[in-house]
Amino acid sequence: MNDKKDFRLLKIAAALILVGFAFYILKELQSILMPFFLALVISFLFEPLYEWFKKKGFPTWAAILTVVITILIISNIASVFIFTSINSFTSGFPRYVQKIEGLGVSATNTINALGISNDEIKKSLNLSQYLSGEKLAGMISDVISSIAGIFTNYILILIYVIFLLTEFSSIQRRILTAFSRERSRKIADILSDIFIDLRRYIVGKTLINLSHALLITIIFLIFGLDFAIVWGLLTFFMTFIPNIGAFISTILPFVTALAQYDNIVVPIVLLLIMTVIAYSVGNLVEPKILGDKLNLSPLLLIFSLVFWGYIWGVVGMLLSIPMMSMIKIIFSKFESTKPLAILMSYDVGNSKEDESAII
Repeated sequence: MNDKKDFRLLKIAAALILVGFAFYILKELQSILMPFFLALVISFLFEPLYEWFKKKGFPTWAAILTVVITILIISNIASVFIFTSINSFTSGFPRYVQKIEGLGVSATNTINALGISNDEIKKSLNLSQYLSGEKLAGMISDVISSIAGIFTNYILILIYVIFLLTEFSSIQRRILTAFSRERSRKIADILSDIFIDLRRYIVGKTLINLSHALLITIIFLIFGLDFAIVWGLLTFFMTFIPNIGAFISTILPFVTALAQYDNIVVPIVLLLIMTVIAYSVGNLVEPKILGDKLNLSPLLLIFSLVFWGYIWGVVGMLLSIPMMSMIKIIFSKFESTKPLAILMSYDVGNSKEDESAII
């Protein structure tokens, strides 16, 4: 009995040591691992294009080169939009500082007019400290600059993408060679299912976010809201973060609208439109297209955001949900880890994990 207890304690200690070591590696090797995970996401996005070129008779090197050129063109266009948006935002937003701070002062005065005399309550409800224009502008600039920081690892990401695309096409052949026919076919089928599910999720989520961002940008341009492209970019990236990202990408344009327009009607209309779109995308469109791939526990989502945000900052928060979804998909394909996939889910009744497994 004591031997079993000691063995259980030993396993727990080993697990804690392993988790601590993994945390240390992720933190210390951030400059290497973060570009790798970004490259993994990009590879899943462009792998269908790579396979299409190969089916059209392109040699492997030509297909890779064409995909890399496509990535270069898209990323350069995106970088122009991002850096132009950062410059226009940082140069144009200061004129809103006084208006935004004035909103905070007005809100505080309203609270005072209600007869709330407790200094601590007034201090805690002093909205001017939260609506400080300089703080708000600095926060948004930091977020966008962190996203733009992805381009500092541009070459390393491209190298990873090249190797990952070649690996995707050859791994199945190597498995068929390495194992017996029956087992190798089963392993190959499982891996193929994993790649298909991961690709479907990443491509689907990216297209949904892009459509959401384009729709929001068009609406902002119609209403004449300043920094419409900035808010569109923010919407695209932030909606990779469920709930919190949608809230951030909704409230910041609303605050800007409050400062820009002389009436309250237009900001309220914009807020209602953004809320309806965000709700429709998050609760109707995504479940319809992505199925249960994003059926993750809310507590797990919060933990994932905190964990990856602490390790890799804003980029880590953007990658946290795709990575957790990928882990869940992989876990669901193996009998030994399928219980973990179920524990990671929120609505177990609607979760339809794959019943095929290797072990």
